[in-house]
Amino acid sequence: MNRTVYLDNAATSWPKPPSTIDAIVEFNRSIGANPGRSGHSRSVDAGRTLIDAREAAAKLFGAPNALGVVFTKNVTEALNIVILGLLKDGGHAVTTSMEHNSVMRPLNAARARGADFSTAPCSETGELDPGDIASLIRPDTRLIVMTHASNVTGTIMPLAEVASIARERGIPLCIDAAQTAGVIPIGMEAMDIGLLAFTGHKSLYGPQGTGGLVLGEGYGRMIEPLMYGGTGSRSEFEVQPDFLPDKFESGTPNTIGIAGLGAGIDFIERTGMDAIRAHEKDLTARLLDGLGSIDGVRIFGPCDPERQTAVVSFILEGMSPSELALALDQDYGIMARSGLHCAPSAHRTIGTFPEGTIRLSPGYFTTREDIEYTVEAVAALAVRKKTGAKT
Repeated sequence: MNRTVYLDNAATSWPKPPSTIDAIVEFNRSIGANPGRSGHSRSVDAGRTLIDAREAAAKLFGAPNALGVVFTKNVTEALNIVILGLLKDGGHAVTTSMEHNSVMRPLNAARARGADFSTAPCSETGELDPGDIASLIRPDTRLIVMTHASNVTGTIMPLAEVASIARERGIPLCIDAAQTAGVIPIGMEAMDIGLLAFTGHKSLYGPQGTGGLVLGEGYGRMIEPLMYGGTGSRSEFEVQPDFLPDKFESGTPNTIGIAGLGAGIDFIERTGMDAIRAHEKDLTARLLDGLGSIDGVRIFGPCDPERQTAVVSFILEGMSPSELALALDQDYGIMARSGLHCAPSAHRTIGTFPEGTIRLSPGYFTTREDIEYTVEAVAALAVRKKTGAKT
């Protein structure tokens, strides 16, 4: 078995575009300095790397101001800034039952400190009725925080409808765009989305250790930082700057990673988000059709490429998800993820807790042949399990 099929893009995309790798290497070779900390030319060039990536991210997300793009090490850090910042001294938040632990754990931490939150139930396919969000809003609600698409089922949430509810009630809305940034268009200013958390290493084609929080106008004043320290600005003062992005960017940034992230966003712009989404929908449809024809396979989620991202979770009768994932890897070179995907609430919602599912997540560089090969492999394993054959 010499073939390798990578179907774990919902965890991190691979391979990266050559331009991402080139940008990382070129930064290390030609710049390598600390941005904003010195006045020499290489420090200025490093600062320009951050500015270019900020502007690219602001354009991608339709943000009102590039200075509102705060770089973090991942989407988890960005969500912690928002949740613990807005609920630092109490208050109430609303979320959904399909959330990743990057939302649920900070919410529970906030609850332990005196805040509270309510969870809108989703259907067995992971779908949300926006009215259930509205019904949970209280006079002390300070935040609505929710995923844009589930990392378990790929279910795309009704973002526009929830944004409208948040706008009407005057409540900040924070979107976890880990699974949609770079694949599904998001217009923050047009949709009046105040806060957006993203990660760089999934569909933005950047390296691991990159991500960010995009803040709409005025939101920077509402939230306290998680960290305090040197920013390269206002060094004469021993208190944190109160302006963006410096307020939330203490310490030396991952400039080499952000160089790669900027190149990843540029790849999306050059390729076209519509083309990326169309290819992934095609692969998802083929995967759903192929797996759906195998006896013993049960697929979770909408089972509709129009209503989900390129994430397909399923189980095979008679095999645990971990057993199936191991067989796919060892016998066929197919890399998938099994278990709870850091989202136990989502698995409780779809009825797969505590074992979870096996998740296949193709990406832009996945081919139709990869999908055909994967379906054939699952079918072969289903027959093997049913007949008790060893090969």
